[in-house]
Amino acid sequence: MAVAAVVPRSRISRWGLVLAVVAALGAFPAPAAHAAETLLSQGKPATASSSENPGAFPASAAVDGNTGTRWSSAFADPQWLHVDLGTSTAISRIELNWEAAYARTFTIQTSTNGTSWTDATPATAGQLGTQSVAVSATARYVRMNGTTRATPYGYSLWEFKVFGGTPTDPIPPGGSLGANVVVFDPSMSTAAIQSRADTIFRQQESNQFGLQRYVLAFEPGTYHGLNIQVGFYTSVLGLGQNPQDTRINGDITVDAGWFQGNATQNFWRSVENLAVYPVNGANRWAVSQAAPFRRMDIHGDLNLAPAGYGWASGGYIADSRISGSEQQYSQQQWFTRNSQIGSNLNAVWNQTFVGVQGAPASSFPNPPYTTIGTAPSIREKPYLYKTGGQYAVFVPNLRQNASGATWITGNTPGTSLPLSQFYVAKPGDSAATINQALAQGRHLLFQPGIYHVSQTINVTRPDTVVLGLGYATIIPDGGVTPMQVADVDGVKLAGLLFDAGTTNSANLLVIGPNGSSANHAANPTTVQDVFFRIGGAIAGKATNSLLVNSNDTIIDHIWAWRADHGNAGTYGWTINTADTGLIVNGRNIIAYALFVEHYQKYEVIWNGNGGRTYFLQNEQPYDPPSNAAWRSGANGYAAYKVADHVTSHEAWAMGSYCYFNVNPQVRSDRGFEVPVNGGVRLHNSFTVSLGGVGVIDHVVNNTGGPAQGTATIPSTVTEFP
Repeated sequence: MAVAAVVPRSRISRWGLVLAVVAALGAFPAPAAHAAETLLSQGKPATASSSENPGAFPASAAVDGNTGTRWSSAFADPQWLHVDLGTSTAISRIELNWEAAYARTFTIQTSTNGTSWTDATPATAGQLGTQSVAVSATARYVRMNGTTRATPYGYSLWEFKVFGGTPTDPIPPGGSLGANVVVFDPSMSTAAIQSRADTIFRQQESNQFGLQRYVLAFEPGTYHGLNIQVGFYTSVLGLGQNPQDTRINGDITVDAGWFQGNATQNFWRSVENLAVYPVNGANRWAVSQAAPFRRMDIHGDLNLAPAGYGWASGGYIADSRISGSEQQYSQQQWFTRNSQIGSNLNAVWNQTFVGVQGAPASSFPNPPYTTIGTAPSIREKPYLYKTGGQYAVFVPNLRQNASGATWITGNTPGTSLPLSQFYVAKPGDSAATINQALAQGRHLLFQPGIYHVSQTINVTRPDTVVLGLGYATIIPDGGVTPMQVADVDGVKLAGLLFDAGTTNSANLLVIGPNGSSANHAANPTTVQDVFFRIGGAIAGKATNSLLVNSNDTIIDHIWAWRADHGNAGTYGWTINTADTGLIVNGRNIIAYALFVEHYQKYEVIWNGNGGRTYFLQNEQPYDPPSNAAWRSGANGYAAYKVADHVTSHEAWAMGSYCYFNVNPQVRSDRGFEVPVNGGVRLHNSFTVSLGGVGVIDHVVNNTGGPAQGTATIPSTVTEFP
């Protein structure tokens, strides 16, 4: 966010279960209760490939129920530990409590005879602490087969627990969308629709760190005289196949009256799949981060600034048509992708267009337009709709070298998945229940709400769709990684907010285990409208937010945010600690619209070759108490670090800002740090000091003058090298 006043709020010390779920909207019954888990392994015979010290760290120590004793292997790869359950038994879950010497990668294997082993999981990334892995198998012997160590030492487990005993109940198909998906249809009166929308907006207008989550869903048809104002954690969407199926004669509005005309904190809201005919010819959408505008058909202008042209700080449009002008006005930066616009008006620092028909010509830095004709590889976000009177999720096809929106000349090409192929998760569901559904081959749809998870949600099957409604929010408990994806083809993750828990997590989302090597160019995993928050609502901690190991992954709009404001006691240099927002290890990763802010070390680290980034909006941390406290031996960390060994990387429209309000004497050496070789290129990069509060000395490496001074004028580097 840009410079703005902070409205104090009372501290939220715990989140808890917040939404009562009413099975009112879906066409399918609510899920049945599941059979209770049974711990099968405790006290059973255990055998290991080796022991660091058989007297001190035997295999039996991993199944004795005592977290003060452990098994530790020799310092070599591979190593394994297995337990004999005594009889062939149905197994549902494995829980591993890793000591500091954990597995970088491992598999769970099963056997009926203790000699011939079958993989029950794909290669899985280990994590320090307690880790849960869903398994669907029947076997007498269960083995952790460690393939790569995370440390120079061996593999070390405090406890290795096998659960199961009785086959669990199958997950029933579909499920209710929940009481917080509010559905309107054209037979309802305008007054009734407006009243319900206004009631939700009054609750959500300034509810920046609240617990409520909503979807306002419009059945296909025409609606008249509406002004739907969109507050925090509210998604407004049409339920037609295409935007033109649901017509709003009126407006869908975001303004900033709640914040004295300042839109820099208008986060976490969205609109999708609607045709809008604005009353006065222009629809207002004055937002900042984490507020996607997708599959919209605006018959008129789109005004991206608040009334009075107050500050606004970044946003995102995709797969849309604006017949009139896309009006940037006071928007400091904006990213528009694969759309059609009549024209564009105004620019501030970084207005970027990729695959946009009607976009202005590139002219950075004056005016600061970056225009790229096509998106090299993109798949639009999956979306909820109705077909034949039933809910379904539509998954658009992958496109190469794409320009324009997908739906203007006909239906968006893709695949429809009926709700019967999904498990509809509801607030209060455990990760074990969600993993059971995933193991049974279900896709996953999250109702609006808050989800606490005490073990990792494991997405292991190719082509799985994981879609959140209404900013469904996942909070890890006990320092677990809340979600990880196997190194498989075509997983689609969209519409989720990961909110770090009060115990530090190593990562909040992991795409592929460390060492992932498969080629997914023909069917990449996509991460779209997925947001990460460290602090603000609770005093969250996470070393890194998004870790991408799988090759060819497409990142399409993320906001990774270490909070600079929020509820009392939830933010501060030593409170909401977080090193990095995004680490990319995979090859040929494409990132569209990265928003990464306020992390305490390198905010983006790019280790893989062949990467491409289209647009970065970054703010360096506001709150270093001093340069010595921030980093020893250098002035701060660059926002975007391309590793020294990388030989091919390209990035466009990259901005990094400073506002060191805790200590304005703090300096940062540079915005961007890259190896100097012909294969690494940056286009249209800049730094800026907001109001002159602090200095960034260079733009890229030691190139580019300092960003400083109260005039808030960017320092630019058009081409590097």
